[in-house]
Amino acid sequence: MIFKKVSLLFVIIFAATKLIAAEEANINNHQLNYFTGNFDFSDDKQSAILVGFQHQDENLNRDTFLGNVSPITGGFVTENSAAYIYTGIEWNVDMGGMIFTPSFAPGLYHEGDGKDLGHVLEFKSEVQLSYIVSNKTSFGVSYNHVSNASLGDKNPGANSYMFNLLKKF
Repeated sequence: MIFKKVSLLFVIIFAATKLIAAEEANINNHQLNYFTGNFDFSDDKQSAILVGFQHQDENLNRDTFLGNVSPITGGFVTENSAAYIYTGIEWNVDMGGMIFTPSFAPGLYHEGDGKDLGHVLEFKSEVQLSYIVSNKTSFGVSYNHVSNASLGDKNPGANSYMFNLLKKF
């Protein structure tokens, strides 16, 4: 049931972004990252399929001593009704045809019927490697670790991998 709702949400978001892109055909300042994968793959009892999306506004990026840094906002939901919403930063390192993207994002976690991560405040550290198909499309793979940095009574963490479709609008 939750996947039907999430799928409908993705269709609505995708349709809306296509309409926005049609109005601003010459401006590619927004990037949406649609992803799916395996939440907490290293824990056989709690492993679950996840789906999510992330937005990056390239109007807000900055060149810093760390490289090109930009804000991100996103979220995901698992088949066990666990959900995580976050906002943070990512670094985009152009490797000529490939983009290496480490990121860090604090966020709010709801366990639903999924894994108890020990606290509502969790931190997501992620690395992503993307292959540039065109100036508007990339495909990637990513790995992340979600943890509460020992803020809660327990801190089991969760390791996940995802497959990504990145579209600029």
